Amino acid sequence: MWLDRMSGHSTPSGPQIDSRSNSPLPRRPTSRLSPYAQNSRSQPSRPGSSLSNLLTPSDSTTSLSATQRADDTALKQFPAKARPSNVADPLDVLNDIIGKRKEKLAGAESPVLSSTLKTKPSQLVAGIDFGGLSLEEFVTKPDEPRRAKYSDVGAQTIQQFEKERDKFQDLHSAITGCDDVSRSVEKYLNDFQTELGAVSAEIETLQTRSIQLNAMLANRRNVEQLLGPAVEEISISPNAVRLIVEGPIDENWVKALNEIESRAATIEAKVTSPSSAKSVEDVRPLLSDIKKKAVERIRDYLVSQIRALRSPNINAQIIQQQRLVKFKDLYSYLCKAHPTLAGEITQAYINTMRWYYLSHFTRYLQALEKIKVYPSDRNEVLGGDPSAPKSGNFVPGGRAGAAAHDPFSLGRRIEILRTGNHMAISSYVAEEDTSFHGIEVPFRNFNLALMDNVSAEYSFMTEMFSTLSFQQISRKATEIFDPVFALGQGLTKRLVEHTTDSLGVLICVRLNQQAAFELQRRKVPVADAYINGVNIRLWPRFQVIMDLHCESLKRVASHTGRSAVSALSLAGGDDLNQSSAPHFLTQRFGQLLHGILVLSSEAGDDEPVSNSLSRLAAEFDSLLAKLSRIGGDAKRRERFLFNNYSLILTIISDTHGKLATEQKRHLDDMLKSVGKRG
Repeated sequence: MWLDRMSGHSTPSGPQIDSRSNSPLPRRPTSRLSPYAQNSRSQPSRPGSSLSNLLTPSDSTTSLSATQRADDTALKQFPAKARPSNVADPLDVLNDIIGKRKEKLAGAESPVLSSTLKTKPSQLVAGIDFGGLSLEEFVTKPDEPRRAKYSDVGAQTIQQFEKERDKFQDLHSAITGCDDVSRSVEKYLNDFQTELGAVSAEIETLQTRSIQLNAMLANRRNVEQLLGPAVEEISISPNAVRLIVEGPIDENWVKALNEIESRAATIEAKVTSPSSAKSVEDVRPLLSDIKKKAVERIRDYLVSQIRALRSPNINAQIIQQQRLVKFKDLYSYLCKAHPTLAGEITQAYINTMRWYYLSHFTRYLQALEKIKVYPSDRNEVLGGDPSAPKSGNFVPGGRAGAAAHDPFSLGRRIEILRTGNHMAISSYVAEEDTSFHGIEVPFRNFNLALMDNVSAEYSFMTEMFSTLSFQQISRKATEIFDPVFALGQGLTKRLVEHTTDSLGVLICVRLNQQAAFELQRRKVPVADAYINGVNIRLWPRFQVIMDLHCESLKRVASHTGRSAVSALSLAGGDDLNQSSAPHFLTQRFGQLLHGILVLSSEAGDDEPVSNSLSRLAAEFDSLLAKLSRIGGDAKRRERFLFNNYSLILTIISDTHGKLATEQKRHLDDMLKSVGKRG
């Protein structure tokens, strides 16, 4: 019956089960045991005493079967631990207490259990107050103090729970929120896992596609290596075609044209080869149309620029350098693609520039003709009478009332050959100049302007029309400047046709020679014919003037009468017996000779100056001889000759050159001959 009591449920207060309630070892005696238990310490172990030692009012009321079930549950929930070797099996201990032993343990008890049962508790209860109850009633009697104790604890626990209900509710809410968050996180992770799987599938697909594309790329590269060069040779860039058809003509247009030209050469070479492909034949019509369009646009461009040259007040050199020479490849291409059209455009340019230079040089010549030139007089020869009136034969451009000048003295006129200024005066300066000049001033300025323009035009034509030969370019340049050369020839003729200014004519000869040397240095053969024509006009006129000087001296010498001689006398009287001073003709001759020698310091032997000067010197020697024989004794005659020759030698003493040396030697010989006779 008490075993059934022990197998009952726990008290309503729910006391906690002692962790040692299932232990097989005897529990320590407590102060709640009676003195009876303490006095029976020496008595032999009995089932009742053993039970009193193992079960106390404070122990768990769990029955043995409940304990076994709890142990079985504990063994199921927790992994079994190994029992120490000095601990007896709890079931054996319980069976020994209640007097039930298993058959397998009947003959042999565990040494550990025997030692445990024989061990006397450290404290025994002296007496147990059963309260007039039997043992069974006592056992079944509820433990009031213990029940009260656990009731108080339960009440306290309920009060604490009521006090902390809000906290528990908050905790419950937090837990519920955490559950919600956990569910959302779980859903998110599930979705993420799903999406990750889809992405993985896409990556696999892309990887497969990438492998396929790499294989295709490798194949195309192999094909490109084989077909690329061949296709590149016959392909024409769409940008180049669009630029040729619609783009403005500039550097990019020229580059596109060069690209078309190179492709055309390649395609033509492939067409003529035995291994010509059909693709080459397909490209030829397109290439032909592009070439025709390029020729058309080049024609329009060149014609527009040539037409611009006819505009008033236009600077031709700007158009030539910035719009024609800059795109000279266009003309070269035109000569190859359409030679007939190129020839027509070239002729149009020649006609335009022919008109351009003629009109400009005509206006410039009109300005130069306004320059005041010293008038020419037939009496301005060595034997002319200074007291004779002016003849009135003026050079065109000369004006009456001009300042007096000495036609036999070189003076500062030599500076025009030595100046470093190689710029021609402008039309405005020529028209506004009021001073008088020699004939060499308009001659020099016109020929300087002509030489500069001829050089610039020839340089442009050699660069622009590079497809032509130098002979063809020279002929075309000559064709352009023929009217201007005619103007220059006419100017030279008007300047020297009636003049007796031998020094002026000789200066023009030296200027013409300088122009020839400069054109040779510039390698411009265009004006060679003009230079030679001017020389042909100047040298004969110079010889004619020298002949006029000789004739004038002969005319003076032929008048041996005293009236003619006295008319030429420095003393102004009719008798030369009283004077041995140099004659005024000697002064004239010396100055003229000095000027000619200075201008001929670098002259060659092939020039007519030497012969003309020799004739003039011979005529002057004859005149001095006749003048010395007019009256007086021989000593006076010798002194007269010595003084005249000494004066001439003094005047030409600063001259140099081969011709000057010959004249000095001649005068020295004449002085020596006079000295011997004296």
